[in-house]
Amino acid sequence: MAEHGHVLVVDDEPQLLRALRINLRARGFEVTTAATGADALEAVSRSTPDVVVLDLGLPDMDGFTVLDGLRGWTSVPVIVLSARTDAADKVHALDAGADDYVTKPFGMEEFLARLRAAIRRGSTTTVGAAATPIVTAGSIAVDLVGKRATRDGMPVRLTPTEWAVLELLVRAEPNLVSQREILTTVWGPTYVSQTNYLRVYLAALRRKLEADPSRPEHLLTEAGMGYRFVR
Repeated sequence: MAEHGHVLVVDDEPQLLRALRINLRARGFEVTTAATGADALEAVSRSTPDVVVLDLGLPDMDGFTVLDGLRGWTSVPVIVLSARTDAADKVHALDAGADDYVTKPFGMEEFLARLRAAIRRGSTTTVGAAATPIVTAGSIAVDLVGKRATRDGMPVRLTPTEWAVLELLVRAEPNLVSQREILTTVWGPTYVSQTNYLRVYLAALRRKLEADPSRPEHLLTEAGMGYRFVR
């Protein structure tokens, strides 16, 4: 088993695949590569990587289609890799279930830091044997030991990053958690200005957990300050 985890890199640029394979293997990662969306979906089902690095511009299908296919059955962390710099593309990717978004060209050290953070978040989603403590709020139940959430008794599929944000808010309940604290804890200190991440992830959590996402009762925003979870 690789020292630092198994990475699936999905990109149709041979030079980039080669560079990432060399750099990641040199740092103790196991690396699998795929050049098409179809190969990526097959590789995830076959090898269960710890993180997927996914390019949006693939020859056979859009990267968002691959992301949607993955999120239909797995919560593996996904880092989107793209030459698209528009903020709307970043928000779209995060909203679609990506855990992070890296713009080409990128620095290797920053990329590795994001990769390690994604793997850490993914490793905290393992389901535990115990079923308590469970925090309930209306129709929502959050199992802090089992690392899962339900709504009206039905399991809610959360990405590793969505879970990390939810867990931080629930553990702090009913106290306010500042934007800076959430960004630093979940993504790392280099993300303290990425408040758009928080808007996207809170919107996603509300859609999945709140009865009326436009009028949340449990995942509340304190404008300009942060967020809190209340029962």
